[in-house]
Amino acid sequence: MSSPAIQSALAQMQGLASQAAAPMKNDQVPVGQSGFGGELQASIRRINALQQGASAKAVAFQSGAPNVELNDVMVDMQKASVAFQMGLQVRNRLVSAYRDVMNMQV
Repeated sequence: MSSPAIQSALAQMQGLASQAAAPMKNDQVPVGQSGFGGELQASIRRINALQQGASAKAVAFQSGAPNVELNDVMVDMQKASVAFQMGLQVRNRLVSAYRDVMNMQV
C-alpha cells in the first residue's frame, strides 16, 4: 500500500470515529430505548439513509465531483447492500414467525 492510500484509510477511520462519538440529533432515540416497533422503524430509517447516501455519492462520482473516490463509492454501495439484505432477512423471519403464531392451535 502506498503512503497516500494509508493516509486516506486513516482519514476515513478518523471520520468514522468522530461520527460515532458525535451527539445524537433530537429525533434519534438511543438503540434499545424504544419498543420493538420503534427499533424496527429506526432500522428501516438507517437502511434508507445508507442507500440514499450511497446513491448520492455514486451520482457525485459520476458527475466528476472532486474528493469523491471510486473506492468510497464502492464501500458505501456495499454497506447499503449488506444493510438491505439484513433488513430483508429480518422481514422474512418476522413473516415466518407470524405465520407460525397464526397456525398455532388454541
